[in-house]
Amino acid sequence: MRYVPFLFCLLLGFSNLLYGNETHTKIQLASVYQGDEDISNYLVSEKFDGVRAIWDGSQLRTRGGHLIKAPDWFTQGLPDTWLDGELWAGYNNFAFVSAIARRHSPNNEHWRQVTYYVFDAPNSTEIFSQRHERYLSLLSHIELSHIKPVKQLSFGSVDELNDYYHGVLKRGGEGVILHAKNAKHEDGRTTNVLKYKPHLDDEAIVIRHLPGKGKYQGMMGSLLVRDEQGMEFKIGSGFSDEERASPPPIGSQITYRYQGYTKFGKPRFARFLRVRPKL
Repeated sequence: MRYVPFLFCLLLGFSNLLYGNETHTKIQLASVYQGDEDISNYLVSEKFDGVRAIWDGSQLRTRGGHLIKAPDWFTQGLPDTWLDGELWAGYNNFAFVSAIARRHSPNNEHWRQVTYYVFDAPNSTEIFSQRHERYLSLLSHIELSHIKPVKQLSFGSVDELNDYYHGVLKRGGEGVILHAKNAKHEDGRTTNVLKYKPHLDDEAIVIRHLPGKGKYQGMMGSLLVRDEQGMEFKIGSGFSDEERASPPPIGSQITYRYQGYTKFGKPRFARFLRVRPKL
């Protein structure tokens, strides 16, 4: 029995090795705005089409927990607390900022074209309206033009929300995000955060290449993919001839666009958008 304490310590140490250096980044993923929610319960802001970036108090990470090699000057002055936001380089520049975030050595000239828009300061105790006030306060002391807090707006009616939404689309934006004012932070997909966009998009994993017919004989005709809920479906449109000749690898993650769901729960009119870089 004298070996029991030793064995316990050994197992505890092994457990620390397993979990002590865990890099999983807990983030919220938005559900879809349905149009029947009580708008007065939400704070609303523009949805930026950039790279999700989490400041863990000392460095930037992607939503998958991978390190983003930003220049020291870019993050200098950020508080030693958790922030959630988006690296953004202007409208229709997702590919540009995505490439910057994947580089192993930062390019200062490119990073000077990037802004970090902070839209949350997550913790386990505060509701979103409190977290909003806190990140506004934290960032008010930072005089850096490339670090900006996202101001959240309140609307009293769907008409007011739609006016703002269409204004965002008119200037080139992709939509808006609604945060439930009184909700605490949750890890993963949640209805406390809603995305309102003219076209919906999501990610799926490529599990098979299906052969083409007719003009696409000898090329990829469609992809069989699996989404995060485990639903399998085909995507056969949205590809260039070059992409059909050299399709996204099996196991890669793609982004697709769709318009709601069929009665069987599959994305309606799913269309390939792009390969999602490994971030």
